[in-house]
Amino acid sequence: MSTKTTAIDVQGIGQIYVTAHDLERATTFYRDVLGLQFLFEASNMAFFQCGDVRVMLGVPEKPEFDHPASIIYYRVGDIHRGHRALLERGAHFEREPIVAHRTDAYELWLAFLRDSEENLLALMSEVPIG
Repeated sequence: MSTKTTAIDVQGIGQIYVTAHDLERATTFYRDVLGLQFLFEASNMAFFQCGDVRVMLGVPEKPEFDHPASIIYYRVGDIHRGHRALLERGAHFEREPIVAHRTDAYELWLAFLRDSEENLLALMSEVPIG
């Protein structure tokens, strides 16, 4: 086994793919309920901006691509306000906001919900202590 490796300059996540069986329904959820900025739609795909990351909704082209998405944690400034806003927009939560971890500097709050395609996603907020 060689100990030499070629460096790769990974600079972050550029895009995340989320499976959607009903693209119109999923687009409505991500745009109108979650509130992501809609960018464009093309060939059974819809694209949204989420901070520096693009979220791509896509209808699976092959059976091996038809699986639930990884859990995506969406960072929010105020998890209680975010939770309340999503409830008002018709979102259904699996778990209300809870403190999942504490450090000396912050509390990590999480709340889990499902999108219109039954993919699990979460809101997260790091709330400073003191």
